[in-house]
Amino acid sequence: MSEKTFKCHKISEGATEGEVLISQDDIMFYLIDPKTGIVIEKGHSLEGKSVAGKILVFPSGKGSSVVQADGMYQLAKNNNSPKAMIIKYPETVLVATAIIMETPMVDRVDEEFYETVKDGDVISLDADAGKIVLKKRV
Repeated sequence: MSEKTFKCHKISEGATEGEVLISQDDIMFYLIDPKTGIVIEKGHSLEGKSVAGKILVFPSGKGSSVVQADGMYQLAKNNNSPKAMIIKYPETVLVATAIIMETPMVDRVDEEFYETVKDGDVISLDADAGKIVLKKRV
């Protein structure tokens, strides 16, 4: 497979490469076990899966600002936070937390990205350059 590049908009700077984990549901970071990175929210599309070290693709955040920020902080403290976040509908708390924690975050991604990329694909994300490159398909 040849590499495919998609445009995106930088929210929080940085660049990384890693495996994609796609959530169909909004994420409340407080309902992710900080010691394992595993989503513990009952009925969530990622229930039982770990976000640790993944490039997380999800619609938006949910929950109060305190629990979102604390949830992300606890994950980072335990080295179980996502490598980067690709979000459809950013909200202030997640944006601020991503910037403070220096986690690359982008939005306004080409619609084709969402139609093309699958769980387990490897992508490189360069928020500063505004691009995502699909490197390897699973």
